Amino acid sequence: MRVRVPATTANLGPGFDCLGMALELSNEVGVEMGEGLSFSLEGYGAATLPQDRRNLVYRGAAAVFERAGVGIAGLRILASNAVPVGRGLGSSAAAVVGGLMAANLLLGEPMTSEELLALAAGIEGHPDNVAPALFGGCQAVARDRDRFIRASVPLPAGLLAVLFIPEFDMPTRKARVLLSPQVSREDAVFNLARVAFLVRALATGELEYLGPGTQDRLHQPARQALFPAMGKLFEAAMSAGARGVFLSGAGSSVLALTDEEEKAPGIARALETAAAGAGVGGHSLITRPSPKGAEEMPWKEA
Repeated sequence: MRVRVPATTANLGPGFDCLGMALELSNEVGVEMGEGLSFSLEGYGAATLPQDRRNLVYRGAAAVFERAGVGIAGLRILASNAVPVGRGLGSSAAAVVGGLMAANLLLGEPMTSEELLALAAGIEGHPDNVAPALFGGCQAVARDRDRFIRASVPLPAGLLAVLFIPEFDMPTRKARVLLSPQVSREDAVFNLARVAFLVRALATGELEYLGPGTQDRLHQPARQALFPAMGKLFEAAMSAGARGVFLSGAGSSVLALTDEEEKAPGIARALETAAAGAGVGGHSLITRPSPKGAEEMPWKEA
């Protein structure tokens, strides 16, 4: 079985670990029964991703086989990765979800999408990327005791995502270590208000709320230690006409939102110029939110 899984951006600024959005950039993952364990990888991470049982596609597939009570004689795993690794664009979520969904299809879909969400969140460690990777669009998701609840957040037509993708990565584990286990009441209230503005802006199309709605005090200030130029990129994007801007996931990508197509190239140039001025290499990419999550594709040999 072969599936396409979208890139995702998590947090969207203030929605730490509970908001995520799919993007029109995707990986393709294939899983085939076979003898032993073999891999055929191309694109981002082809030379560096593990090609053994640590591989996240394999871990996702193996979790479905185990839950379904089916032994694995062997698997052949194929992946064509267009999502950069370690840049806050959900590459690990795409791998996990790809393995889960392909294996579930291969076994005749013994698990529901909501069960796959719980498995994916368990492997990934948090649900904010895996929910939009599975279901597409913008998803709010939270753990409720022993289950996850989620709700789709409507997105306005014409919304564009302007990305600056640095040459350096920011592994999630490294970025999380910087976060304090406790936050002040003031900062908690700040983020609660910003999430309300953010969801209002997306659901109604009143994008004047995106500026305050993408502000954050829970994770971005701490993560700036790994990306000192981040604030300059934010300022450059807003000055060029972005509606809102934030660190994508744990970084290192910066994502600016706009609903004006003619402004997107200028925002991309502003991000590149600000990064170059701070000695940060990288490239920009203009894409859109994707309404589609993971979906089956025709089988294709590597």
